[in-house]
Parts: sequence; structure tokens; C-alpha cells
Amino acid sequence: MNERASDATRLGGTRTASAPSTTGPPSGPAPLPVRDSDGVLEVWAPRARTVQVRLEAPLGGRAAGALHDPAHTRVEQDADVRTLEPVGDGWHRLGGEEAAAEDPAAAAGTGARYAFRLDGDGDWLPDPRSLAQPDGVHGPSEVVHPGLFPHAPWEGRCFRCGVVYELHVGTFAPPADGSTGTLDTAIERLDHLVALGVDAVELMPLATFPGERGWGYDGVDLMAVHPAYGGPAALARFVEAAHARGLAVILDVVLNHLGPDGNHLSAFGPYFTDRHETPWGWAVNLDDAGSDQVRAFLRGVARHWLVDMQLDGLRLDAVHELQDDSPRHFLAELADAVADWERETGRPLALIAESDRNDPATVTPTARGGLGMDMQWADDVHHAVHAWISGERQGYYVDFGSAEVLARTLTRVFEHAGTRSTFRGRVWGAPVDPATDAYDAHSFVAFLEDHDQVGNRARGDRVHQLLSPAEHAAAIALILLGAPTPMLFQGEEWACSAPFRYFTDHGEPLGAMVTSGRREEFAQMGWDSSDVPDPQSRSTFTDSFLDWEERDEGAHGTMLEWYRTLIGLRRALPELTDPDLRRVEADVLDEESLVLRRGDVHVLVSRADGGAEMPASGIAVDREVLASFGALRRDARERVAGLAGPGALVVRGSAAAAAQSAEAS
Repeated sequence: MNERASDATRLGGTRTASAPSTTGPPSGPAPLPVRDSDGVLEVWAPRARTVQVRLEAPLGGRAAGALHDPAHTRVEQDADVRTLEPVGDGWHRLGGEEAAAEDPAAAAGTGARYAFRLDGDGDWLPDPRSLAQPDGVHGPSEVVHPGLFPHAPWEGRCFRCGVVYELHVGTFAPPADGSTGTLDTAIERLDHLVALGVDAVELMPLATFPGERGWGYDGVDLMAVHPAYGGPAALARFVEAAHARGLAVILDVVLNHLGPDGNHLSAFGPYFTDRHETPWGWAVNLDDAGSDQVRAFLRGVARHWLVDMQLDGLRLDAVHELQDDSPRHFLAELADAVADWERETGRPLALIAESDRNDPATVTPTARGGLGMDMQWADDVHHAVHAWISGERQGYYVDFGSAEVLARTLTRVFEHAGTRSTFRGRVWGAPVDPATDAYDAHSFVAFLEDHDQVGNRARGDRVHQLLSPAEHAAAIALILLGAPTPMLFQGEEWACSAPFRYFTDHGEPLGAMVTSGRREEFAQMGWDSSDVPDPQSRSTFTDSFLDWEERDEGAHGTMLEWYRTLIGLRRALPELTDPDLRRVEADVLDEESLVLRRGDVHVLVSRADGGAEMPASGIAVDREVLASFGALRRDARERVAGLAGPGALVVRGSAAAAAQSAEAS
């Protein structure tokens, strides 16, 4: 396929066919920011009569003092301003044979800066398809050649049913001097993830956003790696290091909106539409005039990460806000494109949806009328486990908390499955069919903690900070030994002391508005506003830094060993990676205790002070204890019979052996 800004490789606003051999940027005039043989630079700006591009030499080729104008409104002395030609369909182009003849350096330009100006006045704007914004969201774009990054051979890795580990680059592995963590510092901790048993690393959004620190969901340059994290070269190093350790890499991408600061897309074209409303205002234009180009742009974003940067999967933020009344939904279109890229690259690629709809059509193949996502997050499993173990019932936990609901989500994923949601005030969701071959248990991602469920609490406190270690151990046993694909959130594996708070670094007046808005939001829920950390304060950010020194100490080390044990069991026992939901059972003993059954492996969990006894029916009395956390209850013959308090007990014993035992008695 030959799609402008999509299936053709993009480079700094250019459509490229191949990467020529180059030894670096030449000296002399500022080169065009291209690397293809025909030297094409183009931009989609259907509303503009004229489009100019300002080209600047790479930093190494500049005279002293010839740096960027912070306001980006004047032309520097070493800049080259040219006018692009309209070529139809709203596209403006500069390049080709004529430009190459005029400028022999046109086919190389790593490190060059460039910006566009529309209709001859106003600010110089970054490229909507920029791959690097070293001077921030309002600065010029920088030419990047993804093909020049080192990438060792990698056949890919399917991580369905494996263990996914979500992390935030800025707080995961901060340097000792207290500065922001980077992709390079994160590399230093990859061996910890390997030892833990992780199969895939999921990075919170990297798209460039305003300021130094943030969660990344206010990104505005969807193909550019945030400069504070090290930029695209650092991501290439991270991906190579992860792959060398056998770890797949997933990136959280936000296609449903852009942040309010630095979003210049509307100046170029109809990237947004008022046909639909989202929590952030107008929706991304997927079905209004000009939407074909917007859809191609978003496919190009996905291709850049998966093909050019060689990532293994994308987590798509809040796909229910990708509102699309087209005959073919954008997500289905993207899923089919990714299938094509799999064949092109020869390695597995995955799309993981965050969806609020509770609809298994999200993970149903496109050929069968679904949206074709490989996996989707299962919030109901989180809510059921969290509410049951913690006792919290406020907000969206109102329908969760009972052992019955817990058992239902462990076996059928969704609690709201065409049933009434009290929180939403309406019937919600659709049931998961355990007998279908369109999807299976591994199509759903379950977790005890994630960035939302921790960071969107007023203080950013983690669930393990609400629980005893034994209760924490019980909760995570249901996740790691359950049927869905499990995901962990940074630091939970050692019950870290650091919270994960909501933090931003906006300029004014937006920063003050974010601070007051967050405090007002939690005040309406009964919180004392003085207890809500200021998102704009740097200490809110640094408070979220993981303390790696505590990892192996005392109770932290004990919890880390429990996580390793459970992950080891998941890898070793076929019953625990069986994707068939029909073979998953959960028996409620009482409101305090439950048994999860995965074939011959039974998991007893309890939050009761007095614990619970493992039922004898269906499993041999002389069962093998695989793992336990918490005090154990023993029978008269000193055999393990259950739990003497809160905790988890994992045993194995065949039903046949149980029948023989019953006959003998």
C-alpha cells in the first residue's frame, strides 16, 4: 500500500522509500530534512494557500550564537526559507529531482531543524509528523533517521498470557542526583525484570509533552520521544537492550486526543471535529470531512512505533473515545494494517485496547465483525479484587466487593456484562462467551495496580499500602495465577514505599488551573483539599521515585520473593496458562475466602483473621503444597489443611487421587 503519512515510512515530515547509506550530516548549506532518494518533504495543510519551510543546519554546523529563537518567529541568519508547492488533496511539497539538483545535501540531514509557516505570517510551527522536538512542543522539529539506529536481529515475542510490567520512565529508575529518569537509566533495571519473570515491558506514553515531567497523556507530538527521556535515540537503545534480554516492548499511545499546550494540529487541517464530544473537547476527526488523511496520519503513528522503532505492541488509550461513525471503524482498519505489518516484518505485533465498554467485540477478529484488538484491559477484574480485599466501595467500586462478584469476574471477566451499572446509572457491557474461538482468557489483561488505579487516587497511595502483607499476597495470587494475561505496575512487586502521584509541569495559567481543578475534584468526593498533593510541585513528582535500595530489605524482599514464586508457577504449570475460560472455576467459601481452581491447581485466598480451610472435595487430601503466604492451618496428622489467617495457599492434587482417597475412607 502507498499511503501518504501512513504506510510509507515517515521521517521528519517526509515520505521515504528507502534509507541510503550515509556517514552523517554534511557541512555547508542546511540540508533538507529527508533521507530518501528523491528528496521529498511534504506536509498536509488543506486550509493554507502557501506553506513555507525554514531549514536550519545541524547544531554541529552552526556558527557560535546562531541558535534557535525561543519564540520561533524570526528567521535565523543560517536558516534557509523555501516555499512548498501545492500538489493536490491539501498537500504541499518541496523536493524531488529539482531540489536535489539545487542542493546536493538534500538526501541527508540528521540533526537539522525545520519548521513550517502557513500563509506567510504567524509562528513557525513544528511538523505534525515530527520525530524529535529537542526544544519542546513549540520549537522546531529535528530530522531523525530511524533506519540509522542500531537494531539487533529480533524475531519478536508473543506475550499473550505472559507477564507484562508497566512503568513510567521518569520515575522508574531515577538517577542518584534526583533528576528525571530516562530510557537509559531504565535499561540499568531491565535485569531486575528478567529475574522477576517479566515477558514484556509496557512504557507509559513517550510522545513529547509540555515541560519536563508528566504522565504523558498530554502529549502533542505523537511520533516524537519526549526529550527529557533521551529522545528517539535513547528509545532505540532501550528497545535493543530489552530485546537482547528477551523482553518485548509495548508503548502506551494516545490517539484519542492531544494535550492543550503545544497542540498545533488544527492550524494545519481538520484533525478534530465537533461532530463528537470527548472529555477533552472536540473529538479526533475519524468520520468528518478530511478524515481520510487524519486516519492515515494515525496509522502512520502506529507504523512508526511498530515498524520503524521496532516495538512489539501498542497499548491504545481509552479507545471508546475514538468516536467513529464510519462504515468501517478506525480500530478495525488499524488492526488489519498491523496484520499486514506483521507479514512485512516477520514478527508478532500486538494492539492492546483500554476500553470502558466491557464489550468482547473489541477483541473479536475483524473478519468476524469485531474491532480486531489482540487484548484489552479488564478493569472489572481489578475492581473486584481491589474492592474485595480492601473493603473500599466508593465511586465505581459500588457494585464490587462481594465474594460472589469476585468469583464471577475471575471466571467470566466482566461483572457489567449487559447488566445494570449503579455507577453509570444504566445497563452496561456485554457478556464474554467462554466457548467462543474468537478470543480467550489471554485476550484480557488483569492487574492489581496500574497507573490510573494508583495515580488517580487523591494521594496516589498504592493498594498494598492499604493492606497487610498477607492480604496483598492473597490479592496478587488471584492476578498472577488467574486466567487473563497479568500485568504489574512498577514497584508493586516489592510493596514499594513510594506512591505514584499525578504530576504535571505546565506553564501558567494552565498549571494553576490543573492544581485548583484537581483539588476541587477531590473536595467534591469528601477529601480535604490540603491533603491533595499539588500536581505542579516537583516534590509530587520526586515523591513517586522508586527507592531501589529498599527492594531486598525485610518485608519488601519477602514480597518480592512471593511475586517471583507465583510467576515461576505460572511459567512452570500448564494449568496456569490454559486460555480456556470453561476450565476456570471459583468457589466462594464465605465472604472472606475463595478458592480459584485451575485444573489440578487450587488457590485458596482469605482475608479473614481466622483464615479458611481448603475444601477436600475435588482434590486429594495428600496434596502437594506449591506455595503459601501467611500462617498455615494443619490437621491432626500435621498435613496442611488451609490458612490460619489472611493469605494465600497454592496446592496441587488430582481429582482421581481425591476419588481414591474418598473410597479408602
